[in-house]
Amino acid sequence: MFKKLIKKGMILFVAILVSLIGVYMLFVSFYPSFGGDVSKEDQELYKTSKQFRNGVFNNSNDVPKELSFSETMKLAFTFFTTKVPNGRPKTDINVTKIDSSEVANYKGEAKLVWFGHSSFLLQLEGRNILLDPMFGEVAAPHPLLGAPRFNKEFPLAVDKLPQIDAVLFSHDHYDHLDYKTINAIKHKTKHFYVPLGVGVHLKSWGVPEDSITELDWWQETQFETLTFVCTPAQHFSGRKLNNNKSTLWASWVIQSQNENIYFSGDSGYANHFKEIGEKYGPFDMALMECGQYNEKWSDIHMMPEETAQAGVDVKAKKIMPIHWGGFKLALHDWTDPVNRVSAKAKELSLPIVTPEIGQEIFVKDSMVVAKKWWENY
Repeated sequence: MFKKLIKKGMILFVAILVSLIGVYMLFVSFYPSFGGDVSKEDQELYKTSKQFRNGVFNNSNDVPKELSFSETMKLAFTFFTTKVPNGRPKTDINVTKIDSSEVANYKGEAKLVWFGHSSFLLQLEGRNILLDPMFGEVAAPHPLLGAPRFNKEFPLAVDKLPQIDAVLFSHDHYDHLDYKTINAIKHKTKHFYVPLGVGVHLKSWGVPEDSITELDWWQETQFETLTFVCTPAQHFSGRKLNNNKSTLWASWVIQSQNENIYFSGDSGYANHFKEIGEKYGPFDMALMECGQYNEKWSDIHMMPEETAQAGVDVKAKKIMPIHWGGFKLALHDWTDPVNRVSAKAKELSLPIVTPEIGQEIFVKDSMVVAKKWWENY
């Protein structure tokens, strides 16, 4: 009798597992937000990259460490069962609204507008550039699979954005590359710049191939009077279970005749920051990842104190912490990133800019925004 119960239990378990696998396969095959797949022909082209080995992209250092199945399950259990008292703002974050006509007609000095998390509108030499634009509700392939962002509204509604000259993406994770966002901006964007492989997602969402430029680390490209440099980061990529590290991740250097800006993307702390600083610094401003970290995965997401040190390494005149204030993707208090990086930056005598979402940030302006607006939430 006992053996029969065990047998029936095993059959039921296998049936449920097979059903779940079947549902997953159908989901990723027909739901568009998962994006495209890198082909074998693409992989042949990537073999010229020093980062591409054994069919995947790799960091310069041997990270991230591969977790065993049991370690993965334990980490997932910890993440989904740990309650963080101040993990989210108590109310939705208010944003500073900007006027669409003023944005469309702006010809002044270089400035940035933060949309929360890692998304920016950069207006530079009369051009409109988006950095990791992610205007979706959740950082997940489907609204039911993620918690809503901290700000329901944006400084400017997506459909009110002006003509976009260029879009730069750092990598293909959901909190940076969003299907609905691409659909909303692809018809008003001249050109997309991405690390190697990320173009497969854009093409699967209807972006013309001739509107996409893929770059490897240390490659430069000219966009009219601007220079974009694809620079290293220490991270990983993937939008589903079977395409981990199939596309490259990167940071970006953005140069005009008078401005020099660094955008870190997502990254653990490593020597590449000093390399970038030595080759392309000093920077008028560095937008530095600071959020969604944990000691268990610090090799792919910097701790706040490392963010400040990385700002020194890249020779930034001032830094702005990003990758916080948008989503809860880790187990720290939502204000922990900005408080900790501010303390370390002060210790290092490094100016730090901490604007409200939607507040104008002038790239050359030496004024440091010191108001702790996040304490109101």
